[in-house]
Amino acid sequence: MEAVQRAVGGTAVVKAARGASLFGEHAAGWLAIGAIGALADRRRRREWLTATAGVALAHGVSIGVKRVVRRPRPHDPRVQVLVGTPSRLSFPSAHATSTTAAAVLFGALVHKPLVPLLVPPMAASRLVLGVHYPSDVLAGSLLGAAVAVATRRWGATRRGTR
Repeated sequence: MEAVQRAVGGTAVVKAARGASLFGEHAAGWLAIGAIGALADRRRRREWLTATAGVALAHGVSIGVKRVVRRPRPHDPRVQVLVGTPSRLSFPSAHATSTTAAAVLFGALVHKPLVPLLVPPMAASRLVLGVHYPSDVLAGSLLGAAVAVATRRWGATRRGTR
């Protein structure tokens, strides 16, 4: 984390990381995109709402895991914390969880591979900002992917397709 901050500190990367952090706080940006998708794509409104519910569920599950694990955020004098956080708990990264869920679920709806476009920048932003360990973002991404897959299977079962 110290090396990451040394490499990009004081640059536009930090500003972008702060923007990503704000967008992903409480999954709000992803939930807004899901709501817009549901409003704009009337034919697939149910699918957009299911996907958006999956993003909300992923975020909620990550918060639940945080409260059980209770791993504190990084605290090292060599690493600067460059953004405020809603709690002192670190594992898993809720930003990585909800971003991965959104990338998987919304990517399926728009028929685009969103995971490689969205997940690495959000995961890296958490390290740049000094608020998560690498294992936090990796676990968050895996958790988000698992919830997204479960949501897709549940949605397909409800529609009577597989």
